[in-house]
Amino acid sequence: MSQARPASDISRAHAWVLASRPKTLPAAVVPVLVGSAVAASEGAFTALPAAVALLCALLIQIGTNLANDYFDFIKGADSEHRIGPVRVTQSGLIPPRTVRNAMIGVFVLTFILGLYLVSVGGWVILAIGVASLFCAVIYTAGPFPLAYVGLGDLFVFLFFGIVAVTGTHYVQALHWSMDAFIASLPVGAISTAILVVNNYRDIDTDRVANKKTMAVRIGRAATRMEYRLLLLLAYAVPVAQVLRTDAPLWLLLPLLSLPFAFRVLRIVGRSTDGGELNNALAGTGQLLAVYGILYAAGCYLA
Repeated sequence: MSQARPASDISRAHAWVLASRPKTLPAAVVPVLVGSAVAASEGAFTALPAAVALLCALLIQIGTNLANDYFDFIKGADSEHRIGPVRVTQSGLIPPRTVRNAMIGVFVLTFILGLYLVSVGGWVILAIGVASLFCAVIYTAGPFPLAYVGLGDLFVFLFFGIVAVTGTHYVQALHWSMDAFIASLPVGAISTAILVVNNYRDIDTDRVANKKTMAVRIGRAATRMEYRLLLLLAYAVPVAQVLRTDAPLWLLLPLLSLPFAFRVLRIVGRSTDGGELNNALAGTGQLLAVYGILYAAGCYLA
């Protein structure tokens, strides 16, 4: 396994790429892809709302990552003992104040772009947008940050699964859809699995920092089980759709991603090594991307 580059060898431009955490971006792209596929299957796909929804989702993900980088450093969760990828604030690559200002700028830009979606979808989209931005900040900020009290998993499932998929569908079709809600469940499950691997890797350092993630609260064995159950949910949904509604077999396309799932399941099931779990984290992001593309194709074709 290759070693991470020393912080002193990382350029400023590369530091900003690291701050955006590109390996987490499938969690922003896939919900929009799946929600748009459901809309397209109804003949309701609309390019501009879909594109703006995608841009807003990416900005929310990047803004959340910047907030995590800044507030985890301020709260002492990111220290020299962390075993995950480089964090730009903790490593001194970018000054804390600069990271904070970038976070604010990203969220302001997201709000401005989101006003177009409000003009399309009405006040319900404004409420969803404000709630998404608020929760993105309090995920690691404030007196009761979601990530520090064990609510991070629920936040990701709701906002990077249900809200993102159904909201993307709504700004195109202008109605709520049970199909979009069902399609949001596997997306939310695998997105949450990304966080579960991250928190599983960081159990020891989070416990020292009094960051009571779900993994810290339930322990390693139960966290491994949570990861397995999330992936099980992701694959059970399209199978149930076909069995219960006699839907076309195209919905089973996500099963082609099972080799990716088995690979990361083996790593999470056997290892507590930080390097291997970093690979599992990246692998779960890749799984979400592959699963999402296949599921979006299945939803459209079905």
